Amino acid sequence: MIKRSNKKLISDKTPVNDLILFSIYSIISNNEICTFDRLIKECFTMFPTPFGFARYPIWPDSRKLDRPLRGLRNEKLIKGDPRTEFFLTKEGKEKAEIIVKTFKQGKLL
Repeated sequence: MIKRSNKKLISDKTPVNDLILFSIYSIISNNEICTFDRLIKECFTMFPTPFGFARYPIWPDSRKLDRPLRGLRNEKLIKGDPRTEFFLTKEGKEKAEIIVKTFKQGKLL
């Protein structure tokens, strides 16, 4: 969905919460269930720098999703929890679609 050359620039300029919303949207758009494990994989595959360990950047750090996911739930943009699966609320889907359009246009948040 995003060219590899743009991934680093996008991940440097975009808030982590928006990267997570984009990742949830991407998973759900592919008709997959957005489990916590699947979300970790998607976030790290798409944006390795913000979601990797500082000392071991080739490995994903699941702790980097914990607080942002709680924040997204508090903002009523997502529903779900790490034990089950995550869903976008109506507001979350609307915001994710804006993020997708922004990425496609090359306008970074």
